[in-house]
Amino acid sequence: MSHNPIRPWRDIERRKSRQIMVGRVPVGGDAPISVQTMTNTLTTDVKATVEQILRSAEAGADIVRVSTPDEDSTRALREIVRESPVPIVADIHFHYRRAIEAAQAGAACLRINPGNIGDARRVAEVVKAAKDHGCSIRIGVNAGSLEKQLLEKYGEPCPDAMVESGLDHIKLLQDNDFHEFKISCKASDVFLSSAAYQQLAAATDAPIHLGITEAGGLVSGTVKSAIGLGNLLWFGIGDTIRVSLSADPVEEVKVGYEILKSLGLRTRGVQIISCPSCARQGFDVIKTVEALEKRLEHIKTPMSLSIIGCVVNGPGEALMTDIGFTGGGAGNGMIYIAGKQSHRMGNDQMIDHIVELVEQKAAELAAAEAQAAAE
Repeated sequence: MSHNPIRPWRDIERRKSRQIMVGRVPVGGDAPISVQTMTNTLTTDVKATVEQILRSAEAGADIVRVSTPDEDSTRALREIVRESPVPIVADIHFHYRRAIEAAQAGAACLRINPGNIGDARRVAEVVKAAKDHGCSIRIGVNAGSLEKQLLEKYGEPCPDAMVESGLDHIKLLQDNDFHEFKISCKASDVFLSSAAYQQLAAATDAPIHLGITEAGGLVSGTVKSAIGLGNLLWFGIGDTIRVSLSADPVEEVKVGYEILKSLGLRTRGVQIISCPSCARQGFDVIKTVEALEKRLEHIKTPMSLSIIGCVVNGPGEALMTDIGFTGGGAGNGMIYIAGKQSHRMGNDQMIDHIVELVEQKAAELAAAEAQAAAE
């Protein structure tokens, strides 16, 4: 909401973490919280994988992870990295050679569990490859794949076991004088994830990658992720996020941004504030919002838009948005600009007119930003 200042009671004090680089994307410190997703194509299908990366990047993904389970995948990774507009994280499990090959192929980051890739010599070889090729590393602790000795010690996956696993892996990297790492401790259970992340945040200054793993489908996974990640972000924990959904990776990116936007932590594109509609509505709110969401997907400039069906809450919501439309009677409603009444508009022309107003506002803001940069 560009014309409405953030109120002090909405401020979130982020945890102080050190900063690392994932390619050209800073993670941690005072860098914006980055949004990630992961491809679900066969990595060896370079064309399909790159196409999915491009769509994810267009939706706003800052970083994309690609699974590299075998040598053919790490071989394909070289071309994928070359064609990707965003840094690529190589997802490694168990085989240390895949991590070395991924680093050589140009991956910006390696997602590994150091304790799962072999003895100290193999860990040292992976770290050397990461150093030689400018890779960072993400330590990825998962409740579903904890080390056998920790499960025997604690009896079941629990926050203490997950944090101990993470700290053990951190020590393996630090013993090799490697500090360009971030860490995650994911679980499919919201309570387990939240407790583990809170303990982890207090135990290390490493940047934290947030996620609720195996969260579910588009609706259920979105709800679970919003609750789990939202609570942690609200308390200042998290430097980069991935929303894990059984859905198109583009949907993960969209949901990730919506979570961050709802907390005022990132701004991108048009944020639509709309009512659920009722018998008071002066136009079809649901169909209007569906149409506007689709037609405004190309707008990257942060902007707020209120679409309210009647005059009960419409004028009040419009006061706090850049552009607004409030339903009235006789087939027309009121357009608001920067919180003030501007002009009436017929319902039949309203969608085209709002798209035109948003595009015009985006162009004005872009021109002002370019002028400021030039000065």
